[in-house]
Amino acid sequence: MDIKNKNQIHWSCRRGMRELDIAIMPFFEHEYDGLTDADKQAFVRLLDCEDPQLYRWLMNQAIPEDADLNRMIKMIQNKNAERRSLA
Repeated sequence: MDIKNKNQIHWSCRRGMRELDIAIMPFFEHEYDGLTDADKQAFVRLLDCEDPQLYRWLMNQAIPEDADLNRMIKMIQNKNAERRSLA
């Protein structure tokens, strides 16, 4: 997926699990434009993962072996926590 094709990425952010939608969509909407190209690549690669795996990672039930994906998971968790604390 092309990191510049925001429509396609936005569509890929929509998952089959509500918990994933709640975690991934706000991150995309608020943070994606400010990411480096390398981080955008990691985010797009993350979207290629299966929902059950993403859920386990985002709920701290497992850790991605890939360092870039692990960093992106932590970034999503941290940015979402920051937004919740401001609400």
